[in-house]
Amino acid sequence: MKVESPVEILLVEDNPADEELAIHALQRNNLANNIYVVRDGQMALDFLFQRGEYEGRNGQNAPKLVLLDLKLPKVDGLEVLRQVKGDPSTKSIPIVVLTSSREERDIVESYQLGVNSYIVKPVDFEQFTESVRQLGLYWLLLNQHPS
Repeated sequence: MKVESPVEILLVEDNPADEELAIHALQRNNLANNIYVVRDGQMALDFLFQRGEYEGRNGQNAPKLVLLDLKLPKVDGLEVLRQVKGDPSTKSIPIVVLTSSREERDIVESYQLGVNSYIVKPVDFEQFTESVRQLGLYWLLLNQHPS
């Protein structure tokens, strides 16, 4: 799959309703024009490491932010996090876990693996929208990325 333009946010989400809410919240607040969605952990790894259907994608155009669900098909979010943060070519990409898991072991392991932030998805639509808006504002506009 050819991805032509630079991706600002890679959204790794298998739930279509959560995907739609996140995209709506970001676009409503003019925070991201270039959002790319993958629906499982294997696709996320293939995208980030330019392999499989993403072979030939410009690796210099790494996303400014990865929003990562933990409960994913094929490869779970913790394994995605482990591989991305364990590789020198991708470890500086900010990753925010955006998940429904409140399990202490998931939170602890995420931080041990190098996650930049861990946010439990609010059930309420307005809270979810506001959480995503604040994430986008901070990670895309305020945070300084390495050159």
